[in-house]
Amino acid sequence: MSEITPPPGDYTPPRIWTWQQPNGGQFASINRPVAGATHEKTLPVGRHPLQLYSLATPNGVKVTVMLEELLALGHAGAEYDAWLIRIQNGDQFGSGFVDVNPNSKIPALMDHRPAHGGPAPQRVFESGAILLYLAQKFDALLPADPAARAEALSWLFWQMGSAPYLGGGFGHFYAYAPSKMQYPIDRFTMEVKRQLDVLNRRLTDNAYLAGSDYSIADIAVWPWYGNLALGQQYNAGEFLQVHEYTHVVRWARAIAERPAVKRGRMVNRTSGEPSEQLHERHDASDFDLKTQDKLG
Repeated sequence: MSEITPPPGDYTPPRIWTWQQPNGGQFASINRPVAGATHEKTLPVGRHPLQLYSLATPNGVKVTVMLEELLALGHAGAEYDAWLIRIQNGDQFGSGFVDVNPNSKIPALMDHRPAHGGPAPQRVFESGAILLYLAQKFDALLPADPAARAEALSWLFWQMGSAPYLGGGFGHFYAYAPSKMQYPIDRFTMEVKRQLDVLNRRLTDNAYLAGSDYSIADIAVWPWYGNLALGQQYNAGEFLQVHEYTHVVRWARAIAERPAVKRGRMVNRTSGEPSEQLHERHDASDFDLKTQDKLG
């Protein structure tokens, strides 16, 4: 019997996968199949108890928005230093960063004055864990009512489980992959539209995801799905017909107008208008004095 030749473009996985560099794509230079540090680099430490090491990706924006919301609520202890981690340059593989987050992903937080009174500093990694840690530390932005709290936490973890399909799935194959392939784009487009429908149905009769009150659930979901609904993610608004999800759009616009959200979006940002980029944040006055248009 003659051997069947796969059609052009088909891929037959080998018996054992081997790493072949480069593998193409926008993030090929920093993707690798092993963990750990690639170089020695000590992280800087500023004057505030909370030290954030991040970049203004959707996951990074969650935490800077959270911190700015806490400050807006009057929690002076939420003052923070935000240090820029340039992931395209591999900063996340420095030894200091790996000590804070062994998974080498932003954001990562060091609390030099943890509320539990245990050994300091306390490291916290993974954006959802950081939001929950800060909400509990300051007793804010997480409902006290048990039913509402359970709803908020459910949507928080919904985001953590769902966003990889949006970012690593749809976003990668639609916007970043070295070649366009219909199967993965169709597969992840279908899932992202289903997720938008899930959110739209929830927000039909609720101002926010946990109910009537803004919470860490909204802070977690908005940088991913709010930006998507506003046509600001992957340049995919028309492709996904995001305007059809009217309740998500309403919710996304309302959150985008919050002053703390506007500030949080600027921190550790390295793209867009220079006036909206605050590479590092060490004081509230930095928003007025140290954006990239001011620094030249």
